[in-house]
Amino acid sequence: MHKENIFYTIPAFLAESVAKFSDRPFLGFSDEEPLTFAQVDEKIGEVIVLLQKQGVEKGDKVAILSGNMPHWGIAYFAVLKMGAIGVPILPDFSASEVVNVLTHSETKLIFVSDLQYPKIEKFESDYLLSVVKINDFSIIHGLDCEKDTGISSGFIVDEDDLAAIIYTSGTTGNSKGVMLTHKNLAHNTVSASILQPVNTNDRFLSILPMSHTYENTLGLLLPMYCGASVWYLKKLPTPAVLIPAMQKIKPTMMLSVPLIIEKIYKFKILPALKGKALIRMAYSVPVLRKMINRSAGKKLMHTFGNNLKFFGIGGSKLNPEVEAFLLEARCFPYAIGYGLTETSPLVAGVNPSMARLQSTGPSIEGVEIRLRDVDPHTGEGEIQVFGPNVMKGYYKDPEATAKVFTEDGWFKTGDLGFIDKDGYLFMRGRLKNVIIGSNGENIYPEEIEALINNFEFVSESLVVDQKGKLVAFVHVNTEEILKKYENMKEDVNAFVEAKINDILSELKEAVNSRVNSYSALKMVIAQSVPFEKTATQKIKRYKYTM
Repeated sequence: MHKENIFYTIPAFLAESVAKFSDRPFLGFSDEEPLTFAQVDEKIGEVIVLLQKQGVEKGDKVAILSGNMPHWGIAYFAVLKMGAIGVPILPDFSASEVVNVLTHSETKLIFVSDLQYPKIEKFESDYLLSVVKINDFSIIHGLDCEKDTGISSGFIVDEDDLAAIIYTSGTTGNSKGVMLTHKNLAHNTVSASILQPVNTNDRFLSILPMSHTYENTLGLLLPMYCGASVWYLKKLPTPAVLIPAMQKIKPTMMLSVPLIIEKIYKFKILPALKGKALIRMAYSVPVLRKMINRSAGKKLMHTFGNNLKFFGIGGSKLNPEVEAFLLEARCFPYAIGYGLTETSPLVAGVNPSMARLQSTGPSIEGVEIRLRDVDPHTGEGEIQVFGPNVMKGYYKDPEATAKVFTEDGWFKTGDLGFIDKDGYLFMRGRLKNVIIGSNGENIYPEEIEALINNFEFVSESLVVDQKGKLVAFVHVNTEEILKKYENMKEDVNAFVEAKINDILSELKEAVNSRVNSYSALKMVIAQSVPFEKTATQKIKRYKYTM
């Protein structure tokens, strides 16, 4: 594919890909003709001229606040090609969070979509000079663009130059600016292509925010590097929008988070598997269960367009029951990965042929993993990472940077796990989330939550420690209750409330019968609205543990 000694910058990768794949489709909406690599490159050049006319120079920060679209990638590549620094902002950030990012990063210009513009409409700063509408690259307000002085086409970008500052939307509530260099992103892109080969016939259907490192590196930079095409939706990926798009595009590659496939399993696959008495009986027999799961897997593949060869799942831990189904379904090509924004993001991963229950796989090419403070009884310790994918640090925060690096330069992930004899990594949970029981035992709330989430009508849950007692907050799907009991004659609200109480009571008893005594739940409380989540659909725990 690419020479091993290629200069590790995004502009170098882009230039090589444009030369190799110029007439191949690259970026497009699912219902439109895609732009080719050559057309994308031409538009990148036009955007670079616009940026220069607006006074943007190498090292300046340029933000992007928008949902997914071809112009997102064009703007991003233009910024990186001229040596400026991209500041992708998650579209689900509140107006105050967006303002904090723009202020802290000292952003000079922002590309913003029509939908997101109200968040910054009244924002002013000494740094922000220009606002550009990303939908058509028209200038909302900025500098006088009549003069062409100072326009350059020759840019020198080094491997160690900063490529992006990505502000995390973490579960701890502390949004920090992660500084990623060109080498960080480029190396991760190459390593990902080794783990899962990609070619010019591959079609990526993008459903996660491009402003998140997971989608940015693996869903934009990887296909660019390998000559594949990427397709976007004009609306949110609801089933009504996503299913027709998958049937039309017939994607070969998709990136997802656990919540998406878990919901499909729970509300589509599981009811079909256990809806009829005969199938329920057959499902209890291992040989027959595997046959049923394979049949269900074929139907799942058909839903996704029947051409999938890689369905990546990352961002948080996949429910073990769901993964057991996917393993037995066999024909559905799921693959688990592990990473963080600070590691560009991929640290460990598998391709579909390597999948192993509840493992994120071995470390990727060029990256090392070690465990520290290992428990001699369980073999679990904090996961630490070393490699060219590890961030430069947190922007304007040397103290926070120092805290996450060891004296010998390893990045402390804050995640707990163990490594088997084959080098496969198994995640246990976040160090900050671990609850220490009264007898000193570690309690992993994520594992209890996985049990709870398997129960009928449960959408999601959160297990916390309240004054030494384990309490579970559970969000019940009332729509599913109403659907199942649509012919009832009782008062609807009273029925649903009573049913929820029954569910929570049964749930507590069932969970406590399956966990050890120190992990038993003392209370189960109904969560009336969905939990607030990050871009990768992890619950923002800090909002519920104060």
